[in-house]
Amino acid sequence: MATEEILIPDIGDFDSVDVIEILINIGDSINLDDPMLTVESDKASMDIPAPHSGIIKEIKVKVGDKVKQGSLIAVFEKTQNSNKTSKKESTIKKELDDITSKVSLEPTSPVAEPPATIQPIKKPLPVSESALVTTDKISHASPSVRKFARNLGVNLNFVIGSAPKNRIIIEDIEAYVKSELNKPRSDDMGTHFAPIAMPDIDFTKFGSTETKPLSKIKKISGANLHRNWVTAPHVTQFDDADITDLEAFRKSMQKEAEKKGVKLTLLAFMMKACVNALKSYPVFNSSISPDGENLIMKNYYNVGFACDTPDGLVVPVVRDVLTKDILDIAQDLGDLSNKARERKLKVEDMQGGCFTISSLGGIGGTKFTPIINCPEVAILGVSKSSIQPIYNKESKEFKPRLILPLSLSYDHRVVDGADGARFTTHLRSMLSDVRKLLL
Repeated sequence: MATEEILIPDIGDFDSVDVIEILINIGDSINLDDPMLTVESDKASMDIPAPHSGIIKEIKVKVGDKVKQGSLIAVFEKTQNSNKTSKKESTIKKELDDITSKVSLEPTSPVAEPPATIQPIKKPLPVSESALVTTDKISHASPSVRKFARNLGVNLNFVIGSAPKNRIIIEDIEAYVKSELNKPRSDDMGTHFAPIAMPDIDFTKFGSTETKPLSKIKKISGANLHRNWVTAPHVTQFDDADITDLEAFRKSMQKEAEKKGVKLTLLAFMMKACVNALKSYPVFNSSISPDGENLIMKNYYNVGFACDTPDGLVVPVVRDVLTKDILDIAQDLGDLSNKARERKLKVEDMQGGCFTISSLGGIGGTKFTPIINCPEVAILGVSKSSIQPIYNKESKEFKPRLILPLSLSYDHRVVDGADGARFTTHLRSMLSDVRKLLL
């Protein structure tokens, strides 16, 4: 069969335009008006259609080339039914002129979508991004790519382009759809308010500034904390524990602890008390399965503790707290704290936690709402203890007592308010009577 050269038709008042996408491959069978490549001027982009039906034998251009009217695109072999002609050059020219008048790639002019004659496939919108649209973001994509996106119901504002100038190509849309389908979904997505994009403010307009990079730990912990806060519906139960007798006992044990090279802190007693409460209320020692259908109940008791370091927050884990005595727990706390400050923690030192304690008692404060360390379902916040007058019913007088504020945050999908109150009441009982704690 005869071969024929395909040339760029009349493209209007442009000396040359850039080839931004090749839509054909050697050996492809193309039909009349099938898009062959996409070109872009400084004002608009459009597809160049096939003038006849045939089979592609050679491709004479590549992405990045500049072409003009009469430039050779490809060589193809005409088929028998290729006697029909494509759009007239004047029609193509008029179409490009129309697009130029409607579409501008300048940042101040958003790209206008062509009329949606094809109904997009209805599918659940992404949980984390579905309604977040940055109105000042320009999605650079050719008409054929936009059509492909519309058919899939994809908002191009969410897609990151991989082609030159961040242009979106079909492969980018396919990758985006695959990533969205791999995200966890629930049967009923429901409706929700759209998060508002963070404003980009030039703070130098108001005074001098200095930019400091976030540490790696802060970047990682920040992303995890945001995920945990958004994923788990937090409820915080506040309570107070009388630790007067416990503190007296701790001080009496200091000399014995020092002989073993151990610093005995309140946190060791807190861990022992928390494990006792976890045994009594096992739902706090669980994790919700990724599909949200089941609870994974744990038969081990590893307790993490938030540790402040110069680089940011880390959470080492003390293992098997149930089987250890107070001095053993204190020894582990000291060792892990030193490793954290010296940046020597290993990944396994921060894995396997069932419950976390965040203690700010050494700094100050009264109460706060700690963020759950998912996939755990609860975290205990401990603030600074203080002497308070507490009424004694037997002596009918106020007595000074050392009171420790407690803040228990829990995942309301797993734990209800009644169990939250029972947990803190049990914990308060353990801490108020050191004899119960040592049983």
